[in-house]
Amino acid sequence: MSTAPASFGRRLQEETAARGRLVAGVDPHAALLESWGLPDSPAGLREFSRTVLEGVTGHVAALKPQSAFFERHGSAGVAVLEELLAAARAAGVLTILDVKRGDIGSTMDAYARAHLLPGAPLEADAITVSPYLGTGSLDPAGELALAHGKGLFLLALTSNPDGPQVQHARTDQDTPVALEVARHAERIGGAAPGEWSSIGLVVGATVGDAYRRLGLDAAAPSVPLLAPGVGAQGAGPAEIADVFGERAGQALVSVSRGLLAAGPDRAALAQRAEELATTFR
Repeated sequence: MSTAPASFGRRLQEETAARGRLVAGVDPHAALLESWGLPDSPAGLREFSRTVLEGVTGHVAALKPQSAFFERHGSAGVAVLEELLAAARAAGVLTILDVKRGDIGSTMDAYARAHLLPGAPLEADAITVSPYLGTGSLDPAGELALAHGKGLFLLALTSNPDGPQVQHARTDQDTPVALEVARHAERIGGAAPGEWSSIGLVVGATVGDAYRRLGLDAAAPSVPLLAPGVGAQGAGPAEIADVFGERAGQALVSVSRGLLAAGPDRAALAQRAEELATTFR
């Protein structure tokens, strides 16, 4: 008799308790590969990915590859992403694939199956998704994620300056769009008391008081929060505390450039990851 897989929310909560809240962003853009002495090619991408994974394993809560930096190399780059996701899974490192998928009906279901179905070539533990075709459009992904112990992070309050144009806009019930996204995440997450939901939110560490002022903290108390904007974009520990308040312990601190600049030496990457994890613990 098969047993249900452990929820993504529970696994993520356990990892953060053991290793801290640092999420390693894997963003292999051309300039970074060059600074590591690697060619901007699938071969360089492969060496970069292996080095990052080996350097940060045991020091981070999760790995967050940005799919676009692999896709720009075509099918060979996507093959490297497949290898990275599989290697992370074998090493016991949670993966949050940053793909920001968002569509309707069978297309959303196909995206979900590409990334959340066990055994899929691009299988990850969680993916980022865009709810701006309507929160209900994400239901195929949510249902598949919860059935297989996977997770989603819904874009709610992003760190880009133009985000408020859509995210702060008001619905016909006069509630902010971001608040409706947060309510939907809480509603479909189904977390047990004291446990993190498997459906999280992306909330930038540079959004000021918007997370609390718009009521997202009260509307979605069980969701984990993926917080970009740390380091190169200006946010640090003080901003994490100011933005998230009592929910700061649920904020996963996503760092890419500030971590990857320590490479290509694996030991230096590990040391930098541990320093950042301690800073935000």
